[in-house]
Amino acid sequence: MSNATSAPTIRPDEAAHFGKLAADWWNPKGSSAMLHRLNPVRLGFIRSAIDAHFASDGRKPLAGRRALDVGCGAGLLCEPLARLGANVTGVDAAQENIAAAQIHAEGSGLAIDYRCGDVSELGLTGFDLVTSMEVIEHVSDKPAFIAALKSALREGGLMILSTPNRTPQSRLLLVEGAERIGMVPRGTHHWDDFITPVELHDLLCAAGLKMGNPMGIAWSVSRGLHLSDNTALNYIVTVTHG
Repeated sequence: MSNATSAPTIRPDEAAHFGKLAADWWNPKGSSAMLHRLNPVRLGFIRSAIDAHFASDGRKPLAGRRALDVGCGAGLLCEPLARLGANVTGVDAAQENIAAAQIHAEGSGLAIDYRCGDVSELGLTGFDLVTSMEVIEHVSDKPAFIAALKSALREGGLMILSTPNRTPQSRLLLVEGAERIGMVPRGTHHWDDFITPVELHDLLCAAGLKMGNPMGIAWSVSRGLHLSDNTALNYIVTVTHG
């Protein structure tokens, strides 16, 4: 079923904010430095989830499969998914991000289908893997966004979402702390829009989707960012059709 008539989910001000970061997206020491630190942690979870769900192994566990990354930015996750063998489509609301993603993919010799727009209006369907990292907290209509992701996911496919939790710890460290010292660009996070694991579970359940047990992405002085049972700051989950 096409999702082309779904409610729009993009907030223009959010798209503009991230579009301004496009030129620096691939600089590991620039404004997206935190994403570069976060990406390997997320990839570890994603690879394990792929292997478990599709019973795959080896260097190309997504060979022959279609993957969609929603809110792809300049392609930090799309490119590793392509290297895992997937036929990748990346969607982002900011044209600047899509342009930066296309240039970087071409320079890396990767064929990735990048599209600018609202996932709820693009009518994308039939994907084996749908990912959306740190995006749902930025959308205007969370149920419509979930419905669009579900429409893109084929029966038997796997969805993976990550998002900050709405806790006192995330307000202190992600919003007031990381943005104040420049680890994250100011205006990136709006704490009131963060979603708890229980709230996400209920949203997914209402859409006919099943959420796996959330895994926290925590931070410590000794280990930096790492997967953890502690979901107070950020968490990542698998999602399947119910």
